[in-house]
Amino acid sequence: MSAVTTLTEDQLALAEVTLDFAQEQLAPHAVAWDQEKYFPVDVIRRAAALGLGGVYVREEHGGSGLTRADGVLVFETLATGCPSIAGYLSIHNMVAWMIDRYGSPAQRDRWLPGLCSAQTLGSYCLTEPGAGSDAAALRTRAERDGEHYVLTGVKQFISGAGSSDVYIVLARTGGDGPRGITAFVVERDDPGLSFGANELKMGWNAQPTRQVVLDGVRIPADRRLGAEGDGFRIAMHGLNGGRLGIAACSLGGARSALDRSLAHLADREAFGAPLLHAQALQFRLADMATELTAARALVREAADALDRGDPAAVQLCAMAKRFATDTGFSVADRALQLHGGYGYLSEYGIEKIVRDLRVHRILEGTNEIMNVIVARGLTESLR
Repeated sequence: MSAVTTLTEDQLALAEVTLDFAQEQLAPHAVAWDQEKYFPVDVIRRAAALGLGGVYVREEHGGSGLTRADGVLVFETLATGCPSIAGYLSIHNMVAWMIDRYGSPAQRDRWLPGLCSAQTLGSYCLTEPGAGSDAAALRTRAERDGEHYVLTGVKQFISGAGSSDVYIVLARTGGDGPRGITAFVVERDDPGLSFGANELKMGWNAQPTRQVVLDGVRIPADRRLGAEGDGFRIAMHGLNGGRLGIAACSLGGARSALDRSLAHLADREAFGAPLLHAQALQFRLADMATELTAARALVREAADALDRGDPAAVQLCAMAKRFATDTGFSVADRALQLHGGYGYLSEYGIEKIVRDLRVHRILEGTNEIMNVIVARGLTESLR
């Protein structure tokens, strides 16, 4: 149901390659990875070999140099195979982009080759046990000590934690509020860094989620990303793209659920005819397809705005994240219903998609916060 007529020849080729990868490398294993809580690092590295480890990183730094419009196509297509792995790759790419965009030449040389090849995995550490939606209230401290910083605090719900090698950590170097926050790059082997247990989750089981504990982690001052006090701005700029990635992953998961529903209803019979011939069920499928197409259009509009540097991009990214993740979950839930009892069985893969897509409405900023961002943009335009 993708609006392929709006894609360039290069984008069509990118979608074809990515879809082949998703169907060959992700889809056949997605249910088993979920059940076994297995993080397929080897498969992530195969994705990186196709250029998907540094989607937005400039080519001179080892990346693919693609646009946000290309990126939402990539992550939607990957998520048709497994939303959990596509979601992690979206976060990994956000980390790589932040280092490419805000890092020094030495920082780019140090970390980007490994991130782009996925020999080095990345995680993003903003959320804390007491600072989720109110990210500017974070309490992790970074104290300057000569040519070093000493970081102390706890980060919560960190995707890839324990398996990732590079962590962008937001910590407070100044007073209260967003202007007192600075970004740092912490490595897994830094003394004082440890991780909580892998969380028992409803979905996203194919990637680890742990606390990141910083107990006096001492790092050189050249690990600071950008200037002191710029961390919150850097974090929010990263999240604009991250929200588009997660929105696209919701589209891909829901698209897979819709395709499976079409096949199931065509195969199943009731009262002497295929279920797909029932007009009531056809109308449900039509609603699902229409809503997904509308959500996809909004995601692509937001991606285009971010590529162009449109001042409205922040609000559009929030709109797209909220609408696409709500729509994706709703479509997947209705797909489960259309499968009847089979939808509730793990082997059909539908219930996994439902569980995976549910968290998309929470991470990268809850959908309630997305509404706050949109409303703030509307009210500020009246001042």
